[in-house]
Amino acid sequence: MEWLKYIALPFGIAFAATPFVMWISKHIDAYAKINERTIHTRKNIGRIGGVAIYVAFLISMTCFMKSDTQINGILIGASIMFFGGLIDDLINLSPKKKFAFQIVASLIVMFYGKIMLDKIFLPFGVVIDMGLVSYLVTFFWLTGITNAINLIDGLDGLACGLCLIILVVIASLSLIDNRPDIMLISLILVGALAAFLIFNFYPAKIFLGDCGALFLGFMIATISLIGFKSSTFITLGVPILMCGVPIVDTLSAIIRRKLSGRKIDEADKNHLHHLLMRRFGHKNTVLILYAVTICAGIVAYVYILNQKLGLIMLFLGLLASEIFLEKTHMIASWFHPMTSIVSFFKSKKEIKDEEFE
Repeated sequence: MEWLKYIALPFGIAFAATPFVMWISKHIDAYAKINERTIHTRKNIGRIGGVAIYVAFLISMTCFMKSDTQINGILIGASIMFFGGLIDDLINLSPKKKFAFQIVASLIVMFYGKIMLDKIFLPFGVVIDMGLVSYLVTFFWLTGITNAINLIDGLDGLACGLCLIILVVIASLSLIDNRPDIMLISLILVGALAAFLIFNFYPAKIFLGDCGALFLGFMIATISLIGFKSSTFITLGVPILMCGVPIVDTLSAIIRRKLSGRKIDEADKNHLHHLLMRRFGHKNTVLILYAVTICAGIVAYVYILNQKLGLIMLFLGLLASEIFLEKTHMIASWFHPMTSIVSFFKSKKEIKDEEFE
């Protein structure tokens, strides 16, 4: 039960720090803005909650983790990402300036921390040496997952809860793969998130803000690269599976905005959580997306135990996601390739049946 201390300390710090951050938010007017793009209607909700998580993480890492170049690279990169988000929460940076922080943080992790995805291990023993392309893939992985988590932060407790579930799964898999360093970092974040979720779950008393969402997304992207080298499915596949909700949401938003001639960073209310909320309500939508993420974690475990069965489950999950995108018109009303194929074969069968009669 020694691992409990890695959760207990950050939990206690975050639980004590969150009300203090809420108090600070009031005195510096760091409130979430209410406009046509937001879901919440309550006033004076602090939007710098990520400060409590970051402080709990930093103190706990100092207490439990031995410093080396890789750990220092992660801490420096994550800190840059956090402070970039915090500045944006306070004074609203332009998208280009926000991305500049992400570029610097990613480069520090890659070149100072020496964290790279140099090889891809595919199922059935296939190994691909990435070469120079590894720099590009690693960069887009770090910035992509970071922004995916940030974009899904649209409902009370959604991003925080999804990150909590993702990190629990990564911690469990790291125990199986004998990576105590990954497990320790993951558990520290789990403890901080569990405490913060008490205040952040619907109806939220405080929000993560960009400082929290960007920090968490960057940490999940980074720790998924520092181990599990024997399997790219675990290195990349698990985060992709577990981040399936924000990844699908992000890619759909990019395609949707491009097709409609709008800017990629232009906000709208057609995200996945918006569509679900219109039908199921705020709290139920968050719980549904929690359940989807837990199911993705189960698929990851099944893959480790039975590779073929895991791949079958993954295929079925992707198929269900495609049908959902088409039925909800999440990308566009005319986008329905899968259902069009099904309708085509169905009509051909009906024609043959009529000819037979």
